[in-house]
Amino acid sequence: MAIQIGQPALPTFNEPLALLKDCHRRIEHFLDVFLLVANQASGNPLSTSQREALETALRYFQEGAPKHTQDEEVSLFPRLRSLACGQDQAVEAILQKMDVLESDHRRAEIAHAEVDKICRRWLAENHLQSAEAQRLISLLNELQQTYSRHIRLEDDEVFPTAGQLLAPETLKTIGSEMAARRGQKVQR
Repeated sequence: MAIQIGQPALPTFNEPLALLKDCHRRIEHFLDVFLLVANQASGNPLSTSQREALETALRYFQEGAPKHTQDEEVSLFPRLRSLACGQDQAVEAILQKMDVLESDHRRAEIAHAEVDKICRRWLAENHLQSAEAQRLISLLNELQQTYSRHIRLEDDEVFPTAGQLLAPETLKTIGSEMAARRGQKVQR
């Protein structure tokens, strides 16, 4: 995704919750790219721009998206769960929703594995059988529905709750862990 002039600066690892939301925008963007290419080309030979777009989206979901899942499941969710004792009912409800979110992650991983397999065949053979092209679009539509609900829950409920409950030092630690997953250091 290109930087847009006049847009706010991208969040940094010093703002891990904002960075997680920004990752959601990338997930939405690259899923839209998949759907655009799949619907435009319908399994037919890919143009150069379609091929490049498909390769970029595949790379994001193979490399970037798993790190995002780890950011949530390894860094954020366990810290929220550790606060479960003695919190009000609204907080307890958010914590219970994290099981659903983790289940969403597993379903998305399975769907992405199949999307990856179909798209790599498309790139290698420069066409898909009609049934494969339809299956790809079906998988992508399912992923879009899952991500839409999933992202809304995290952006609107989980991340704001985390921002209220987690200490600034804990958020810094989460940001440092996120940076380390990407081979970077946090600039303080």
